[in-house]
Amino acid sequence: MTDRGVPQGGIGRSARLASLPLAFTGRAVAGWGRTLAGADSDDVAAATIARNAEQLFAVLGTLKGGAMKLGQALSVYDAMIPSDFAGAYHDALAKLQTSSPPMPTRDVHRMLAQQLGSGWRERFTDFDDEPRAAASLGQVHRATWRAADGTGRDVAVKVQYPGADVALDSDLRTLQRFSRLFGAIFPALDVRALITELRERTLEEVDYRIEATRQRAFAAGFAGDPELVVPRVVASAPKVLVSEWLDGAPLRDHLGQEVRGGGASEAERDRYGTTIVEAMFASPARIGLLHADPHPGNFLVLPDGRLGMIDFGAVAELPDGIPPVLVQVLTLTARGERDALTALLRREGFLAPDAEAADVLRWVGALADPLRLERFHFTREWMARQGSRVANPGNRAYRETGRALAMPAEFVLVLRVLSGWMNILAQLDCTVAARGIVERWVPGFAEV
Repeated sequence: MTDRGVPQGGIGRSARLASLPLAFTGRAVAGWGRTLAGADSDDVAAATIARNAEQLFAVLGTLKGGAMKLGQALSVYDAMIPSDFAGAYHDALAKLQTSSPPMPTRDVHRMLAQQLGSGWRERFTDFDDEPRAAASLGQVHRATWRAADGTGRDVAVKVQYPGADVALDSDLRTLQRFSRLFGAIFPALDVRALITELRERTLEEVDYRIEATRQRAFAAGFAGDPELVVPRVVASAPKVLVSEWLDGAPLRDHLGQEVRGGGASEAERDRYGTTIVEAMFASPARIGLLHADPHPGNFLVLPDGRLGMIDFGAVAELPDGIPPVLVQVLTLTARGERDALTALLRREGFLAPDAEAADVLRWVGALADPLRLERFHFTREWMARQGSRVANPGNRAYRETGRALAMPAEFVLVLRVLSGWMNILAQLDCTVAARGIVERWVPGFAEV
């Protein structure tokens, strides 16, 4: 790690990433040797995977840029990690969701001067040089914005790391070549497909003006909502975004097995889960946008019990709401109507001629469980079962049925985002009346 935000040297960054397969291979050989010497093979395997995971997330977090972006995306799928090894690196995943090494103060000031002008300090009555949060592309500082009437306004100032835009695509290209390495840690996830999607949608995140436009749309669309708060934008530049400050605790404090013995109550978790599902399906209907960066660092639990939603760098544009054809696919899957689903998938060119919708239903059908019941309990155990069947390349259904589907990229994006949010709901261990919410915000669902 250099002292200037994101390490920018292409060779140096590639070398750090290339160290991962070398280290993983070395540990595999060493573990084989220990097994031959009489050590218990299960213990050796568990220790190897734990050390691999520790190094993986340490490297992804330190390099920031696209490397850390992938780390944060993987952290969402915590519920899919095999339970035998989850404890070894759960803490590393949690850290990636909200934090990373901060950039030096002088670089923060230099970026503010470049983006807001040499007199940037005059725009604030107070600016805290110590960052309150740090993520893959930038870090957040608390400050007081000087209003026109001289009064102060608490704001969050997101400042992009120097070199983040240069490192982002290079990282993801390199990691794409190493995607098989993640198989031992995330056997139920197609990491290569995840990296491909990240490359397609994250390059625009480096322009905070685009994010500001989207955040304004969300703030307007959810203004006055009794359960959800979106901070309004105060000012923006290509690499600096200033918005209202929200006081709150990260939702991650209420995730994981520990919620059973502490943290939020069952009723509170159910309310948080309901708010998330409402936001998922209301936003395409209200404003034609879907928050496409599902991880619990993007929600805050506010003192009054509402949730605050932040970070709109990754957003899917759905100007006509969720595509009607995708709504029909979800509806027929939820109802288990094999013949109608087969006809629809073939008519739209989504299904290979020799594939059957019955196979599709066996493969992904259970993911529609939340739409079959009046109230559905999202649990880590349920999500782990679905993940091991749906996204595991070693699974026959995945090889033969998953690859027979050929949906448009925008449909795949929506489905992946929804599955990401379901992972968070599973970690939250909440019960939600999801079917009624979908019926209310996606009228076509009830009509099919």
